[in-house]
Amino acid sequence: MARLVLKFGGTSVGDVDRIKNVARRVKAVVEQGNEVAVVVSAMSGATNQLVKWTTEVARLHDTREYDTVVATGEQVTIGLLAIALQEIGVPARSWMGWQVPIRTDGAHGSARIESVDTSEIEKGMKQGQVAVVAGFQGIGPDGRVTTLGRGGSDTSAVALAAAMKAERCDIYTDVDGVYTTDPRIVAKARKLDKITYEEMLEMASLGAKVLQTRSVELAMNHGVRVQVLSSFSDAPGTLVVDEDEIVEKEIVSGIAYSRDEAKITLRAVKDRPGVAATVFGALADAQINVDMIVQNVSADGEATDITFTVTRAQIDRALKVLSDLKGKLDYEKVLSDPAVTKVSIIGVGMRSHAGVAQRMFQALADKGINIQVISTSEIKVSVLIAEEYTELALRSLHTAYGLDAA
Repeated sequence: MARLVLKFGGTSVGDVDRIKNVARRVKAVVEQGNEVAVVVSAMSGATNQLVKWTTEVARLHDTREYDTVVATGEQVTIGLLAIALQEIGVPARSWMGWQVPIRTDGAHGSARIESVDTSEIEKGMKQGQVAVVAGFQGIGPDGRVTTLGRGGSDTSAVALAAAMKAERCDIYTDVDGVYTTDPRIVAKARKLDKITYEEMLEMASLGAKVLQTRSVELAMNHGVRVQVLSSFSDAPGTLVVDEDEIVEKEIVSGIAYSRDEAKITLRAVKDRPGVAATVFGALADAQINVDMIVQNVSADGEATDITFTVTRAQIDRALKVLSDLKGKLDYEKVLSDPAVTKVSIIGVGMRSHAGVAQRMFQALADKGINIQVISTSEIKVSVLIAEEYTELALRSLHTAYGLDAA
């Protein structure tokens, strides 16, 4: 007998028929002799509607009351799924986050899980009862309901699996696994049987929408094996596992991209100690996240160009910060370009192979694609290119690294 946590996202429980389909899937897993806990999101669109109502009442609202409102989406789903399971002969009970309890810090709207006490849930599971747990929520130190931020149900599921030492956490979604790249753009993309935590973490943070970054980080830290699979087919999924479980490591496992990028360049900044600290300190104070950074010093050493990227939503705020710094910094002008895409190659095999980045640069050069910014880590290389070349770049790189399906 295995202990499993199954997580179903908003599209998987989007209406009553889909909730009944989830119940049938859960029943099949129970009938295989497993102890099962299920974590569910709100029905697709429900959270957006609750957020909309909250902001219509007051744009600057009390975040504690915001959490009280938006947490109700999952309450509806757990009740309906528990009823659907009971209706087909599976003993089930619903659990709100505070009933488990899933304890979090007090950062309403973006709380972080501090502990999960599964002792009460496990009593029921040992008697054959399926625990249906609300994702995305917990209880703060002040006894108030908290929510974990967008994608928080994935994090809830992994945290629950870690706490009850589950054999695996199965995350059911609207895709049937993790692909080498976006199959909507690259027809020859193929599904991976296994991917390492580190690779999945990079892919999630670099634009792949399959899993939420915090959930992958939590799984890696606690050694929770995660499987990504579809709610709508019986196809085998992709296992996210420790590097030791993968014998033959691909040099490059996947190619991710993000269109949510904007490039900003400070031209001809007077080059002196503390310039970068002034620029990026001011951006940090304004809660603006900076991603890629490159700095070029002029031949005479007198001036420097600083180029960096932010999300498109933050470009106007970033430009305002730089404008306000004009009195402190001696620079010629600020240039901005929102029409850029970040493309990244990812693979733990890079650690032991030379020339991986060069192959990327050559493949892009062969297609006439100019690289604007480069950043690297131990298992990834990211480049910034003009947005119009996104699809060409993905297809070219996918072929260059031998990832095309046969």
